Parts: sequence; C-alpha cells; structure tokens
Amino acid sequence: MKKLYLITILILLGCSSKSINELNISHSFDGNRAYSYIIEQCDLGPRSPGLEGHQNFEKYLLGFFEKLNMEVRTQNFKYFNLLLNQEMNGKNFYVSLNPEISRRILLGAHWDTRSFADEEIDEAKRKQPVLGANDGASGVAVLMEIANILSNSSTVGVDLVFFDAEDVGIKGESETFAEGSKYFSKNMPLKIKPEKAIIVDMVGDKRLNLPIERYSFQKNKKFVLDLWELAERLGLKAFSKMIKYEIYDDHIPLNDLAQIPAVDIIDFDYPNEFYNYWHTTEDTPDKCSPQSLAQVGVLLLNYIHEN
Repeated sequence: MKKLYLITILILLGCSSKSINELNISHSFDGNRAYSYIIEQCDLGPRSPGLEGHQNFEKYLLGFFEKLNMEVRTQNFKYFNLLLNQEMNGKNFYVSLNPEISRRILLGAHWDTRSFADEEIDEAKRKQPVLGANDGASGVAVLMEIANILSNSSTVGVDLVFFDAEDVGIKGESETFAEGSKYFSKNMPLKIKPEKAIIVDMVGDKRLNLPIERYSFQKNKKFVLDLWELAERLGLKAFSKMIKYEIYDDHIPLNDLAQIPAVDIIDFDYPNEFYNYWHTTEDTPDKCSPQSLAQVGVLLLNYIHEN
C-alpha cells in the first residue's frame, strides 16, 4: 500500500449522548484466538505472489471456514505485477453471512504480503520477502475471529472479503497498489451490494494507535465519526481523535469504483512515526498483540449490531 503523510490536524469528535450502558457490548471477541491466526498465517511463510505461502493460504482459509460450515467463494483475476514484472493470477476470497439479508456491510482485509522488504535500512535485506504479521495477517485474523462469533447469527448481513494483490505496487506510485480490490470493485461478485465497507489493515501493533485516515474522512465524514464516537463510548483507547495521514488502501477502489462508502482502520506508525517495521523483515508476530486485535474486533462487532 502507498502511504502519503500529510499535515496532522487535530479535531474534536462530538460525543454522542448515548450511554455505553445502552450499547450491545456482549459480543466476546477473543484477542488471543485472533492472535493465534496471525501465527498460523506466518507459519505458512511470506504470502507474496509466486511463493509457496501464497499458494498455501487458499487451503488454509478454506479449511478454516469449512469448520464453520461457511462457503468461501473465489474471485479469480489476472493483473500485471510490477514488482515481479510479469502477469500473474490473483484470488480474492469472500464469505457472505446470511446472504438473503438486504442490509449488508462489507468487512475487508488484504491477505497477501510484500514481495520485497524495500523499506529495510540494511540494503542486503531489501530483496527478502516480508512475513507480514501486521501488514496483512492482522486484518485477516480480525475477520476470522469475527466469523467465529457471527457463525451462528441469523440477524446480520455481513460480507467478509479477503483481497489479494494489495501490496504489489511500486513505491511512490499509489495507484499501482490494491489490484485485488480494484478488480473486485469493477466486477462486483456479491448478489446484494453492501451499504458500507470497513477495511482493517495493520491493526495488530502492540502500540496500537488508530487516527482517522484522511481520505476516509473526506469521503464519508458521518460514517467515520460514528465509528470513532462508538470507540470512545466503548473505552477503546487505541482510537485517536485526529486526522493524520492519507493512505491508498483497499477502501479507495471500493469508494471510487464500486461506489460503496468505505473507511480504512489502520495504524501506519508501526511502532511509531520515527521508526517503522512496515515493509521490512521485522514485521513479525512478536510485534503484535491480542489486546490490539481485540480493540478493533470489539468495535466492529458493536458497530455491526448497532447498525
């Protein structure tokens, strides 16, 4: 994904009068179980295109949802991988919970990882693939745990989408990223178009800090405020009341091409704004935590049931 830092602007989010006691916070998100999914994904190895881990992820995901008696559908596509300078096959996976319900929300994450650790300080490591514990596996882990919780629910319409080829772009060229979500948005496979979408990406950082992503706010101000105000009422301290950076991520094709209002929940300061494990060989499970995953999962579950 292409990250572009802009000037930080602090804003105040008006608190709703709705009390936390009125919210449905009984949904039990198991951060430890979600964290185990990060480890399992990383045990497959880097999931960058062309590698064995990328090939084995499909079997891993299908096996997980088979245990939940949920059907995984695959959207195959072709794209030109600029990092590897060749045409490649990509695979988006999606699972529709209660597909007959007309009011739906899409929850998405990318499952692929970066082919090269091009942000490494050590030049000798820049040709190594990235394990992607946070940048890739953390968002997928949150969606997997949400699937566990909602597997027996008959009251919500949720589409879980796992995008491929998000991290295949050239540094400095934003629109060369997010190939999977571009294809998905142009060739919508869902029978009922979701009313909204939330992308979760890089949400496992031990020092999790989730400011408002600028593009999300510009396109969908009320949606963003609803989410961050809910986080405040739930006491989820990782969510920060500021607009910080603009990021080209999977929410942009959903917004611009599919016309689905989409918000990106992401912590790019991993672990802080002065040093970053992003796109390096240091993006490993020990940098992530169950508590961080749980904050994001609790917000999503409460938002789903309140809307």
